[in-house]
Amino acid sequence: MVGNESESFISLIKKGNKSSLIAAIGNTIIAIAKFFAGTISGSGALFASAMHSTADAVNQGFVYIGSILSEKKPTPRFPTGFGRVINIFCMVAVIVVTIMAYETIREGWHLIQHPAEMGGGFWINVGVLFLNLIIDGFILVKAMKEINVESRSEAKGFGVVTGAFRNVGRAAPPTRLVFYEDLVAVSGAALALIAVVVISLTNFVMIDGIITILIGLLMIGVAFRVGYDNMVGLIGVAAPKDIEERITGIILNDKDVTDINKMRILQEGRYYHVEARIELREGFSLAEADDIKIRVAEDILKDPDIADVGIGIIEDDGDIDWKPRK
Repeated sequence: MVGNESESFISLIKKGNKSSLIAAIGNTIIAIAKFFAGTISGSGALFASAMHSTADAVNQGFVYIGSILSEKKPTPRFPTGFGRVINIFCMVAVIVVTIMAYETIREGWHLIQHPAEMGGGFWINVGVLFLNLIIDGFILVKAMKEINVESRSEAKGFGVVTGAFRNVGRAAPPTRLVFYEDLVAVSGAALALIAVVVISLTNFVMIDGIITILIGLLMIGVAFRVGYDNMVGLIGVAAPKDIEERITGIILNDKDVTDINKMRILQEGRYYHVEARIELREGFSLAEADDIKIRVAEDILKDPDIADVGIGIIEDDGDIDWKPRK
């Protein structure tokens, strides 16, 4: 097994998911502002939005720590590395979101049955929600750009948005979490803003509870989506087709390799583990064949998405065994 060298703790911190860190800081500021404004006005929708921002801040800070730990390279005791650690942290984040969603829906139902009398602070509410839209909008755009970078998709302008939705499944787990959570955060802030404005202009106070429940349901949607993605990651999932094609190209471009007898590429976190058995031209000594194996493995490890490589070698059997995945 060939793997990258171990790294210092400082280098691991630098490799931590920056989208998660920025989102955690931003949502902490937003949550404090929302709770303050919600206390003044008594807005249930603002309370729900504040709960969501609190959940986001806790989750994203927690996931940032997980992203640092997942960057550790394989060790003799843990030969496949720590990539799946981030999936565990994300699953804990899912539990937090689910609990917050339950509390939000319960509060919404209470507000429908017993609408709260709105206090003052209309402009405070509006100002806080606009601040929410600006900060979470910035974080969402940052996450979209990160998705395109991680999926190696070149995108500019509005293509960043479409590329993010198209390639989100190929992004690192913490980046996906930030993307989904802030997509709901922006939507929730917009809905809460609608509730505040409608209540200030009409007597339709029930909209406060309705939108509170709607925000809670959006949080549940995020929990299921992120939970599913990370459950698959914990089980172990095959690499996307384009990653397989990229590794296949690296192997078959070697002048002494004639075929790939068998190959498996497993995704763990944001990295991939490659196991392959390759066929070599006839006539090599054992020492020469071993040098070729090392050379191929080193070529594969030049790809920054690959964590480690295991290569086996056999002599060319005269048949074409490798068939690209459809």
